[in-house]
Order: sequence, then structure tokens, then C-alpha cells
Amino acid sequence: MSPELGLVCITVSKDVRYRTVTRKRLLEQSDAGQRKVLDDIYRDNIQTLDGALQYCKREGIRLYRLPSSIFPFFDEDVGREVMQALAPSLARTGQRATELGLRLVMHPDQFVVLSSDSAEVVANSVKILQMHADIMDLLQQPRSPWAVLEIHGGKANRSDALVERIRDLPDPIRLRLCLENDEYAYNAEQIHDVCTRAQVPMVFDAHHHIVSEKLSSYDDPSVAEMLKKARATWPDPAQQLVHISNGREGFNDRQHADLIAMMPASYAHAPWIEVEAKNKEEAIAGLRNWLN
Repeated sequence: MSPELGLVCITVSKDVRYRTVTRKRLLEQSDAGQRKVLDDIYRDNIQTLDGALQYCKREGIRLYRLPSSIFPFFDEDVGREVMQALAPSLARTGQRATELGLRLVMHPDQFVVLSSDSAEVVANSVKILQMHADIMDLLQQPRSPWAVLEIHGGKANRSDALVERIRDLPDPIRLRLCLENDEYAYNAEQIHDVCTRAQVPMVFDAHHHIVSEKLSSYDDPSVAEMLKKARATWPDPAQQLVHISNGREGFNDRQHADLIAMMPASYAHAPWIEVEAKNKEEAIAGLRNWLN
């Protein structure tokens, strides 16, 4: 079977676009005005999410990454108050995803640093993760790696602290959490070690790996080896998720290219691939040609 390819957040076309609001603009409003602004945005973005699910179904895409900012300020009291009235609508959207056979995942932003040596940063990281877990719960997605919350390791040389903090996370977060290797702080071997000790799955990113290790080919033996080692961290290997991107200006450029021109041969055996390319659905279409 060919891998299932995943769409990240929006489309190049205008088919999938979300609304947001800046903190400055929101705080200019009265309390009632803030609730009205957020209610309008949340309703529109739930409708956009519904459209994104239909788009994925129509295009044969079975994995969709929700934007972390889909419900701005949901981690604050005003956002949670607004969401209470919309919870049934969001539940219906999640049920629709399940009925369509779509896998929903999220990738919290760079402010999540569980390995930080600052208690304040760690507390804020847990708060952000809880918001994402709450969104998944509202969408009635399982508390399992099927509904992945994927993050990076964060502050380097803090693996013991990272393992300990993962173990202390509440179940709605911990049971969905996956860790991804990066280019600087935690390479593939290091994040695999953390995943093994913390008993969470590893999301292998081949491009981060070649940048980190300064490799000259996606078919370096270590790519297939790490893909295999990462798969062993998944309770259900058929749910293993990996990332693919290409360098923009050169093979080892960490910036993402518009399309995917090169793929590890070993990725033909990866069950689920998130496509991290600027041109989104166009990159997915090109990859389909490569896989076929």
C-alpha cells in the first residue's frame, strides 16, 4: 500500500483559509466586544475546518493537520467561555472527520519547551498543550497517538528533565504526545532515546535528520535505520507518522522548498507522511506521482 499523505493547515488555493485576531485588536474591545469577535472567528473557523475535511475527502487526503491558531485565545478565560456554546458544533465536526476516515493531528508552536530550566516556561508549555488536547477532546478524537500532538525536544542537553515532565503530563496530553527530531537540539538518535524512555512515539523527520547530520542523500543508510527505529516506538506501527520536506536553496537548507523533488526510498514503506512544503496540495499531487 502507498503511504497516506497529509495536508498541513491551509491550501495554496483559497479553499482552506482561517481567520485570526491580534492581541492588540482584541484588547481594544470591551469584554462583550471581545466575546463577539472571538465568537465570530470561532464559528467561521469551525466552518472552514468542515470545508477542509470535505476538501481532503474530495482530494483523497486522509490526514489533516489543524492550525495551532485555529481558535485564538482559547487558552484564556474569554476564549473558553465563548467555546462553551460552540462545543456541540465542534463535536459534530470531529464526528464528521471520523465518519470520513480522516486522521486529525496538531503541531503546537515553538513556545512549547517542556525541557526548559524555567518553571514559568514549562508551566506555559503545559498550558499550550492542554489547549490543544482540549481541542482534540472537543473534536471527540481518541486519546491516543492516532490524534497526534507533536512537539520538538526543546532545550538541548535536558533529556532527563524532558522525560520526567512528559511522565507528569495529564493523560489527555501524554496519551497523544509524540516527539520529533530537529536540526539543532535533539537529533534523531537523541529524540529516539527520549521517546523510548518516556514511552511516547517518535515522529521521524528525514529532512531534519539530513540537515542535523550533514548528509548528502535521503538514501543514506541512517535514514532507513531511523525510520525503522522510530516505527518501533509506536504502539500500533501502522499509525507511524513521518515528515518530509526539501531544502529551499540547497539540499541541506533547513528552509522548506515549495515542492518535494526528492524523497527517501524508504519512505515508500512509511504508513503516514505529513508533507511540509510551501505549495501544500501541489506538493502532495507531485508526491503521488513519485509513489505511483
